[in-house]
Amino acid sequence: MLQSILFIAVLSASGWFAWKGYGRVWQNIRRGKSVSAAGSSAARWRNVLLVAFGQKKMFKNLLPAVLHLFIYVAFVITQIELIEIMVDGLSGHHRFFAPHLGGFYTFVISFIEILSVLAFFATLIFLARRNLLRVPRFHKPEMKGWPFRDANLILLGEIILIVGIFCMNGGDKVLQSRSVGHYALTGDFAISSWLGPALFGSLPDQAVIAVERFGWWLHILTVFGFLVYLPYSKHLHILLAFPNTWYARLTPKGQLANMPDIQKEVRIMMGLEQPDPEAPAELPEFGANDIFSLSRTNLLQAYSCTECGRCTAACPANLTGKKLSPRKIMMDVRDRTEEVGRNISAGTYPAAEYNDGKSLFDRISPEELHACTTCNACVEACPILINPLDIILQLRRYEILTQSAGPADWLPMFNSIENNGAAWAMSEDRDAWRQE
Repeated sequence: MLQSILFIAVLSASGWFAWKGYGRVWQNIRRGKSVSAAGSSAARWRNVLLVAFGQKKMFKNLLPAVLHLFIYVAFVITQIELIEIMVDGLSGHHRFFAPHLGGFYTFVISFIEILSVLAFFATLIFLARRNLLRVPRFHKPEMKGWPFRDANLILLGEIILIVGIFCMNGGDKVLQSRSVGHYALTGDFAISSWLGPALFGSLPDQAVIAVERFGWWLHILTVFGFLVYLPYSKHLHILLAFPNTWYARLTPKGQLANMPDIQKEVRIMMGLEQPDPEAPAELPEFGANDIFSLSRTNLLQAYSCTECGRCTAACPANLTGKKLSPRKIMMDVRDRTEEVGRNISAGTYPAAEYNDGKSLFDRISPEELHACTTCNACVEACPILINPLDIILQLRRYEILTQSAGPADWLPMFNSIENNGAAWAMSEDRDAWRQE
């Protein structure tokens, strides 16, 4: 009874903190402009199933993909055992499903143990890749400090989860073999049936019970810790990858979104449309300069970013030593969104007319924006269909069209397009050949 009360108290506290954390992320994403998910629902579900659930794009790099698959499948399947732990914690039972499922229960737990061992070795390799082998994409400037520690914390958390599982199962198997009350027979598990006796077989009953309870509480407390921690971590992609792939663009990667106001001006310039005499004299703002002028999809992508660095590793601008890092762009958007959310929550600035004198240009420099070649390498590389290029283009459009700024060596091209309808300076109209 005492354990059930304690479990309910911990569950309630974790649920409350998690609700606050995920609610904060939800409110922050909603600060962007509303967009509709146009296109085929079947295509969107295909993205969710193949890319988010099926990890399709991960397999462009086989070794990390297989290692990630071990951790991912172990995470998904272990939720079966987690459900039983939750039921046991609330009801006071021990291995509630074992008597009802018989041999199938033994198979499921054995399968989870095998996956856990594979996930354990994959986690060790990932830790070595980051900290010993120092894979370059994990050590770019934007990954210094908290982003690097965040990844290590999650990997260490994975190891703690696995330790909890084998302490719990291993202790359980020793107690079953001794016919200790409350520990009913469940059949032989693949790993803990020999690992438990090897590690804990020489301990007295009370010590083994302590080990089993330690593993049970260690596992569930680590799960609750993950639940509360995820809204503050880049590993929120575990959840957000699914809606992110749903809302991903369905149009070809090379198809850029046009601006209706600009299209109209071009048509007027080319004599294809007449000016509207009732049109407002004030020019609209083009592009985006802050999170409020980005779409909710852009902000969702920022929170979904795994910080894996595949986009930056594929970026030709970054590879040639330029300052642009698509990963940093996404991290900057997320950090700015968090900053705005904190200021609004604290009452420092009103949400309706937010203005703290800052914008995304305080975090993302013109040098980064100008380096982008719009080649879509970052979009193609992302394992969960994030589109850094869309944000880069919107910021660049704001800089050039709204601020009338931009690199000096781009201005002759802009002037030629405006005056001649072509990127090259020409002494006569571009369509003069039609008059001959």
